[in-house]
Amino acid sequence: MAKGEFLSFSTLLGLATSPSGLYLIGYAWLFGMSLWVTFFGGVIAFKALPRQQFGALQHKTFPVYFVLSMALSGGLITLWTREHPHVTSQLHQPLLADVFQIYALGTTLIGQGVNYLIIGPMTSKTMFQRHRLERDEGKAYNEPGARLHQMKALNRRFGMLHGISSLFNLGSVIALGLHGLWIGNAGVKGQ
Repeated sequence: MAKGEFLSFSTLLGLATSPSGLYLIGYAWLFGMSLWVTFFGGVIAFKALPRQQFGALQHKTFPVYFVLSMALSGGLITLWTREHPHVTSQLHQPLLADVFQIYALGTTLIGQGVNYLIIGPMTSKTMFQRHRLERDEGKAYNEPGARLHQMKALNRRFGMLHGISSLFNLGSVIALGLHGLWIGNAGVKGQ
């Protein structure tokens, strides 16, 4: 039978300052948040809110999500590199397991950065142009008789931008899932 360990304040303090513990907390936060935003939160809000309110909500929440994703993935890259200093000299070998983890986390950092800095603002601008055109005409974007050419162009642009953003986000979720499978089997420090 294994010897039991009693928890003390110093033990808990050690856990709270452990790079491996901090890494796992950061990873869990990032992966859980990504899963929620990608597969649950948006779907629930879309079903519960009128379309324009849903768009306004997404306009406010996505920038926060993207910034948190960038900060957490950047922090994880820093901690991973600290635990695996050899990866910086081997970045040209992405199929090495420890190096691949940097690429997986970097996928999230870059993808969410592009979403935050470029795609997200363009999508919001297009959405608000569509909302303005609907208000001016008193018709929804999909009603017959709406300014057909302008609305079709805005709908096409919005769909394209939303699709690109979704692909970047899905790429991040997949990369984080692969990283989670690795650290679940090898640990943060590796094998």
